[in-house]
Amino acid sequence: MKGTMKKLSVFFLVFALLFALVLPNNTVFAAGETAKKITIIHTNDTHARIEGDQTALIGFDKISTIVKEAKEKNPNTLVIDAGDAFHGQTIAHLVKGESVAKVMNKIGYDFMAPGNHDFNYGQERLLELNAITNFPILAANVKKADGSDFLTPYEIKEVDGVKIGFFGLATPETLYKTHPNNVVGLTFEEPTQAAADMVKELQDKTDVIIAIAHLGLDQSSVDTSKKVAEQVAGIDIIIDGHSHTVLENGLVVHDVLIAQTGEYGKNVGIIEFSVEDGKVIEKKASLINKAASDAVTADKEITDLVADIKAANDEITSVVVGKSTVVLDGERAHARTSETNLGNLIADAMLDATKADVAITNGGGIRASINEGEITKGEVITVLPFGNYVVLTELKGSALLAALEHGVDAYPEQAGHFAQVAGVTYKFNPNKPAGQRVTEAMVGGEKLDVNKTYKVATNDFMAAGGDKYDMFKGTPTLGQYPSLDEILIDYIAAKGTADAKVEGRIVAIEPAVVPEKAPAPTPVPASTPAPTPAKEYIVKVGDVLWKIAKEFGVAYEKLAEFNQLKNPHLILPGQKLLIP
Repeated sequence: MKGTMKKLSVFFLVFALLFALVLPNNTVFAAGETAKKITIIHTNDTHARIEGDQTALIGFDKISTIVKEAKEKNPNTLVIDAGDAFHGQTIAHLVKGESVAKVMNKIGYDFMAPGNHDFNYGQERLLELNAITNFPILAANVKKADGSDFLTPYEIKEVDGVKIGFFGLATPETLYKTHPNNVVGLTFEEPTQAAADMVKELQDKTDVIIAIAHLGLDQSSVDTSKKVAEQVAGIDIIIDGHSHTVLENGLVVHDVLIAQTGEYGKNVGIIEFSVEDGKVIEKKASLINKAASDAVTADKEITDLVADIKAANDEITSVVVGKSTVVLDGERAHARTSETNLGNLIADAMLDATKADVAITNGGGIRASINEGEITKGEVITVLPFGNYVVLTELKGSALLAALEHGVDAYPEQAGHFAQVAGVTYKFNPNKPAGQRVTEAMVGGEKLDVNKTYKVATNDFMAAGGDKYDMFKGTPTLGQYPSLDEILIDYIAAKGTADAKVEGRIVAIEPAVVPEKAPAPTPVPASTPAPTPAKEYIVKVGDVLWKIAKEFGVAYEKLAEFNQLKNPHLILPGQKLLIP
């Protein structure tokens, strides 16, 4: 190895230095000469963002280089993805995920667990993608109707004499976080029990046990990777996804290292661990972020492959359907917490196509923004990639009110089931109990009548009870319409200019009061430091004000007042906030 290192190119020396710099010393390596050092490069929740950009996304061509250089540094290197890879961008949607599978094959991924959005093309298509990939998609807790495994539950891979058992876990939230038709006949077993079964199966056959889990760390989720780590002994590492959580140095829970990179390929995860005498003796996690990746040269093979895929799609996606004089806001943090102009445009298109009284669609189905200027078909498909079609149904006023209540029950937390609407306006008090928050609702300018029957347009995902909109289940279907993206394309084309705006359709009548958690006890310092001046914080994509406030231990209202925010629910990436 020493002789090899002396022969490294200047580029590789620079990269090796970069690689070392981004790996913090959260674990001291003191392995003996006989210890086997193993590296895992990992990704999660890329949502088909295989191309990089100038500001946030690293891109799969650079990820490929990172993998190649890591393997030169340590041949005992594996590549893992923790789910939500195949769906989310036009480049994937047009070929039902095959483009992403081809790129991942070229990079040389070893294993993957299925995310809820990997089921978006249907369970049969996921099995086809599993056949297209050169690596297995693992899921120990997904069963078919007859009780058999839907996917391979686990595999054992030997690396330099070390036997590593990998098993996959899929979130049970898949049952309502993909179209219910995509998972008909499938059962998602409780992850901790499935994990315990896997440990029992693997512990006598392997030296290391690693879970690839699309579970996440959201407090609103029943099943999380943290819960698995707390309740299941014998797992060494959990490579996680689903919650889009950035764990810069990983999270250690009951001696289990949990690693997650965030979202969209903004970071690449690095796990390093050493095994001696059949045991993991040290392990650490870190991230390569966008800034660090700027020193990495893109892998031309991947760049060319992506270019070929895009060229094949261009004929479909480059058609201009209209224009916009404003940015149409589909940012995740906004569409899942507040009325947005893009949400209004989509709901208006549904209302126009169906002539319904009310249109309602889930904010989680809006996956991107559209910049001002010309709007192409490809951009619309990127915003609405799921292929959901529009359904016209009937709801009693009481059920419609229940739907509006459900849409705001998690507020101010981001929630995919937050409703974007047309034909109805409503006000709510976020400090009332969930289910009792809507204080006023108007349909067509008149007070919502709980005894009246309304024609309601929604998407077929929600009509089937997706995102826990159970009030739609069993309601009469009055009509079925084209897919949501087609309806929006037609609506924009007819208007010519998509000049949507926020109109006050959804109004929180007072700021949400978010309870502050009591801080963990800390040793009393010898002396009290002097007060520090206000800090600056630059808003990132996905940020919401209450979470920033929580991070810095500041009351939500105080942070809004300190920065003189007219609308605390509207903060934009790049905006500067002062932290008192």
